[in-house]
Amino acid sequence: MQGEHEVGAQEGYSGSIDPEPRPVGDVTTVLQALADPMRLAIVAALAESEDARPCGTFALPVTKGTLSHHLRVLREAGIIQQRCEGTRRMTTLRRADIEAVYPGMLDSILRAPSTPHSVPL
Repeated sequence: MQGEHEVGAQEGYSGSIDPEPRPVGDVTTVLQALADPMRLAIVAALAESEDARPCGTFALPVTKGTLSHHLRVLREAGIIQQRCEGTRRMTTLRRADIEAVYPGMLDSILRAPSTPHSVPL
């Protein structure tokens, strides 16, 4: 069942997917969310961008449904926030919130050497 905010977004109204950002998850939830190469690629792309990015701008070799799944996992872990602008869903990295809870963790993960399973954007 769709929430009130998602229905409004589909009809072209601006708003937030979640009325308030979810709290940053516990360390296990955050690390599990960042352990997937696709999700880590999304976070890396958001970390390089100063502005929110529309969901369709992530050049990942996955279907739209799979991309939606990865974005949902990141959102539920409190790593990203999404809002609707017209018909677009804008995604932002919650860097300051993550840094407040886990100082230095995100930067350390993003600086880690790439593995053969890493996905460039």
